[in-house]
Amino acid sequence: MIRRLMLTTCLVCSFSACATTLDENEQRMVEWIDSHTEDAIALLEETVNISSGTMNHEGVREVGDVMRRELDALGLDTEWIELPPEMQRAGHLFGRKLGGNGRKFLLIGHLDTVFEADDEFQAFVRDGDRATGPGVEDMKGGNVVIVYALKALKEIGALDDIPVVVAYTGEEEKTGRPLSISRKDLIDAGQWADVGLGFESAVTFDGSDWGTVARRSSSSWLLKVEGVQAHSSGIFSEGVGAGAVFEAARILEAFYDEVRGERELTFNVGTIQGGTDVGYDRQQNRGTTFGKTNVVARTAVVHGGIRAISQEQLDRAKNKMLAIVEASLPRTKASIEFDDSYPPMAPTDGNRALMKVLSEVNADLGRGPMKELDPLKRGAADVSFVAPYTDALAGMGVLGKGGHTPHESIDLTSMPLAIKRAAILIYRLSRETEPAG
Repeated sequence: MIRRLMLTTCLVCSFSACATTLDENEQRMVEWIDSHTEDAIALLEETVNISSGTMNHEGVREVGDVMRRELDALGLDTEWIELPPEMQRAGHLFGRKLGGNGRKFLLIGHLDTVFEADDEFQAFVRDGDRATGPGVEDMKGGNVVIVYALKALKEIGALDDIPVVVAYTGEEEKTGRPLSISRKDLIDAGQWADVGLGFESAVTFDGSDWGTVARRSSSSWLLKVEGVQAHSSGIFSEGVGAGAVFEAARILEAFYDEVRGERELTFNVGTIQGGTDVGYDRQQNRGTTFGKTNVVARTAVVHGGIRAISQEQLDRAKNKMLAIVEASLPRTKASIEFDDSYPPMAPTDGNRALMKVLSEVNADLGRGPMKELDPLKRGAADVSFVAPYTDALAGMGVLGKGGHTPHESIDLTSMPLAIKRAAILIYRLSRETEPAG
């Protein structure tokens, strides 16, 4: 679900090279994390070697069993949340430790990958500081970061005082519908939390580390157009009109001219079919078309996507599209419907305040301050569901590239880096008397 950029150079400063502004407990966590890096990589290998494509329910549950073992060992109360059978999804793993004082944390990962059981790309393969495998970056690496950040906090005795919920969803790559059911527990946790952290991959390029304070929404739209079927000799006449395909073309050209232009707003046409008869399966994104060059098209179907940085921007774009659709050419009729998958994660002041703390952590680890990532460089993620209710950051995971392809890889030196960032960030935020935002 993300666009990734990466440097392949070594990414983790040694403890001796880190800045001296870490306090005693933070230094202890850094040392502990460095000494347990291979353990974290072993956990990554164990989960990557379990095939867990979204529709491989048994595999998703098996990965959930491994992560549940880890959360149980940390003292969290774990629960496997079943979804209704008709949704055809495996469910979610939640771990909760609600006791403690101060700020409440929600840590978000997902158990599934895009690689189903019949995919050839199935195994964890390590070559020095680089490893490939399904989900190493998106996002089994981030799942491990969550566990080991909590382990580091437990090592210094800080975890007992931190209220925390860990949410591992089981169908992030192909969300179950309706969202009101599949994301209910995540949204409830977001309403409970003071800080939400998403552990999909981190970003580094141009010699800098980048923080993610915003992610755009993800919705789809389906345009249906009807015209008068007739002999093509009569097209454009009063009785026949323009036909479905010309009307679809008018609408798309108007979208391009009148809706396009706002920064961070994009919309795309994925498929278009038109003719005498059209059969289209929107779930499979495929269909059949029949028509003749001497027959005016009766039907056209266009399926596309749209992304926005805020709900206001999304609503504005939808209203413009609706107005264009309603201005039909003669003897045609069109309708458009929208299906929202992921809400936007807007770049709020609260999110930026969290990033300021994260940037200080990054500098104290010897890597310099972080810059704010352009949301055009990322897709949507589960953290967006909680962003309306709590301050949030995304991109807290490992560094890698090639996600959603058989070349997906991770820079293993980024594993301890990501764990240190998360553990120290949570530690510092938990000790603040006022919210960062």
